[in-house]
Amino acid sequence: MVKLPELADPVRSLRGVGPRMQEGLAKLAIEKITDLLFHLPMRYEDRSQKKAIGECHPGDRTLIEGVIESSSIVRHRRAMLLVVISDGSGLMTLRFFNFHAAQARSLSRGASLQAFGEVRAGARGLEMIHPSYQREHDKSEKDPFLTPVYPSTEGIGQASWMNLTTQAIKILQQSDKELPELLPQKLLQQLKLPSLKSALLLLHRPPLDSDLANLNRENESFQHPARDRLALEELLAHHLSMRRIQQLQQQRLAPSFAGDKQLKSQFLKQLPFQLTGAQQRVCGEIEADLKLQQPMMRLLQGDVGCGKTVVAAISALPVIAAGYQVAITAPTELLAEQHRDYFNATFRPLGFEIVWLSSRVTGKSREKALQEIVGGAAIVIGTHALMQKTVKFKQLGLVIIDEQHRFGVHQRLALREKGQALGKWPHQLIMTATPIPRTLAMTAYAGLQVSVIYELPPGRSPVTTVAIDQQRREQVIARIASACRQGRQAYWVCTLIEESELLEAQAAENTAQHLQVELPDLCVGLVHGRMKPKEKSQIMERFRQGEIQLLVATTVIEVGVDVPNASLMVIDNAERLGLSQLHQLRGRIGRGSEKSSCVLLYLSPLSANARVRLEVMRDTNDGFVIAEKDLQLRGPGEVLGTRQTGALQFRIAELSRDAALIHRIPTLADKLVADKQLSDALISRWLGNAERYIEA
Repeated sequence: MVKLPELADPVRSLRGVGPRMQEGLAKLAIEKITDLLFHLPMRYEDRSQKKAIGECHPGDRTLIEGVIESSSIVRHRRAMLLVVISDGSGLMTLRFFNFHAAQARSLSRGASLQAFGEVRAGARGLEMIHPSYQREHDKSEKDPFLTPVYPSTEGIGQASWMNLTTQAIKILQQSDKELPELLPQKLLQQLKLPSLKSALLLLHRPPLDSDLANLNRENESFQHPARDRLALEELLAHHLSMRRIQQLQQQRLAPSFAGDKQLKSQFLKQLPFQLTGAQQRVCGEIEADLKLQQPMMRLLQGDVGCGKTVVAAISALPVIAAGYQVAITAPTELLAEQHRDYFNATFRPLGFEIVWLSSRVTGKSREKALQEIVGGAAIVIGTHALMQKTVKFKQLGLVIIDEQHRFGVHQRLALREKGQALGKWPHQLIMTATPIPRTLAMTAYAGLQVSVIYELPPGRSPVTTVAIDQQRREQVIARIASACRQGRQAYWVCTLIEESELLEAQAAENTAQHLQVELPDLCVGLVHGRMKPKEKSQIMERFRQGEIQLLVATTVIEVGVDVPNASLMVIDNAERLGLSQLHQLRGRIGRGSEKSSCVLLYLSPLSANARVRLEVMRDTNDGFVIAEKDLQLRGPGEVLGTRQTGALQFRIAELSRDAALIHRIPTLADKLVADKQLSDALISRWLGNAERYIEA
């Protein structure tokens, strides 16, 4: 008898796993056989019930059976295999773009065929594109379970997933020792949840009579005890790891900053406005943290335009007053430059110089900046460049990271760890204008204190948002022209699907040229990521001064740009952007007292997700409502920018749906935290090596 591999063995020990498949599985963080068990299907299909072709409608996912009436290879821009089948009630065309000669020969006229797929409306009537199929003489006994459909990557088809998971399930069934039950039996009984083994077996191979609506992850009503069992354990493991990090934080030492009342008074006197109540409250929370000898780890979140920058500046005052350094970093040059200009304007009158460092600072200018930083420059502002190994601080007391989700966690750790040289950790203030949903903050940032600025400065007007089809583009241009001629200013934002600055720049240049021809009496400006910083700054300054009425830009203006007179925005091809990015872009307007409008120009037809995004943008200006919806649509890894690290990549838990489970977790953790062996096993099972990065 051949000995089966063990669950802890690498996936290459399974039949059918060669180097290429192993590489593909690694992209999905599947390295051990155990990982396959926790890679759950995204949906299930009932392939046991046939439907007459004449009863099928577009959108149905169903099994049909019939006889091939015709089979032909059609050549247009690419070759297609078209197979028409009939069951007496109607005709269905099966369309294959990728096929081989033997497949075409096997699907010949007169053969009986079963096919499963999504029914669509085609040029010749109903059709299925690339359905799975079986010929009559190939049919084997039907599977006694719903057919799972697994999330995949290029080069790994569903047949491979069935093969791999079948092998993993067989190994699971032969032994209970390799995947121990870590949750107390009493707890499972109390919550009416199945064992780990039962939950995994059911989710990989659910019986035919299972409720599809409650099993399919794509369904909003998706909820099942087997899934809840796994989600609970995963959330618990994450929470326990956060507790570890909090304990570690409390053991670390940080410099204590009592503050300088005179310096703060001087700073506040030069401000042309009074702080809002929310800003004052948050400043008090941060000042209290900085007085402690444990490193502050505070998340400052607030909607676009709520005034986080001035709070960051006030936070820097007690640190520089004590002779320590403050590092401020932002993900884009444009946003970092905005911080540089603001800190120059507010700190130079107080006698403090600002050191600027970005990847574009080179040669002697870079050497000079590096010397000033290591020499103890009070305030250092820059982009990712601050995180490079060559940048060394004399004594770093506070790290301020703006739009932190744009940085990889490795980068954030690298900057914070620059302050360890003297045996003390710097305080850390993380800022984001992308509001983080409460359920996500409770889970992802359990080790952080959270401050929220809900209040907008007085005088801000809400933005009216409309979604308009590209077919009405000329009407939108006419509306923009009329407003600009009345003294208002506008943005026209160009977007592309491709991750290419060059292509985005070209698209923006073409749009700017077209608009200048259409509107010869207006001054049309252009800004994009491939422009030199000086040129970009000059254009933005001309826009601020009102010389440019219409600014065509790529998404480089997403954060940090503040022109109160700009009260109109058109986002071209808005359907291509996520909710968070749309909200950030819209935040560039509505900064003055003028009524503001945002036009989401889209190309039909819209996908279901794109339609939801545009509807949410049209219905609300509340960044927290938008963030909750964004979490549902995109998942926590993308909302937080951790997709590239493995941290917070929940395999089972759905934070937008699991609020009820999340609220149970702290109490459960209280009962289990004392058992170090159990905690270690839970953290290891679900987080592996990712734990270090969660605290970044």
